[in-house]
Amino acid sequence: MTELPRPRTAVAQAAVEVGRAYYPPALFNHCLRSYHFAADAGRRLGLDVDDELLFVAALLHDIGLVAVFDSATEPFEISGGHLAEVFTWGAGWPEARRRRAGEVIVRHMEDDVDPAVDPEGHLLEIATGLDVSGRNSKQWPRSTLVEVLHRYPRLDLTDVFAGCFDEQARRKPDSLAAGFVRSGIRARLETNPLNDVQVLGDRSA
Repeated sequence: MTELPRPRTAVAQAAVEVGRAYYPPALFNHCLRSYHFAADAGRRLGLDVDDELLFVAALLHDIGLVAVFDSATEPFEISGGHLAEVFTWGAGWPEARRRRAGEVIVRHMEDDVDPAVDPEGHLLEIATGLDVSGRNSKQWPRSTLVEVLHRYPRLDLTDVFAGCFDEQARRKPDSLAAGFVRSGIRARLETNPLNDVQVLGDRSA
């Protein structure tokens, strides 16, 4: 199967290996889809994007949901942002770029990130909104959705992702994740139109 385009740097590959080592398969695929949906939107919108930064942030944006990295007190996006800064520090990134990696991960949970202020944060926010809730799915070409979903299937994302957020809500009731649970994130996962696109991609393979 032909690989979808992505950064081929040593740092990007290290992020892939970290994700493969620590995420359950459904979350690993979610992170990869989030990058590809974000990168596609960035190209179509003509945004000036640091592609390696976007890739690393996308691969690590849910690392705070993984049990061994899950903070007892901090929201998962905050702990994930710190972990991304540590990861990129080890990779030799300068301070400002390390800080940006953390900011992008934190902002992906916001409702509306301004692309003029934070293009990578905006793209990760809209891409994760698409992959989790199906938000604005018609803004992506159907061919792109089919291709990405065929390469990185959703697997048991609904149960895995909703279960992680349920656990965040139980222990951190004031977090954004808890608010997502109260607003019905499991139902949005179950009714995400990408579930139907996945079936289409499987039938056309």
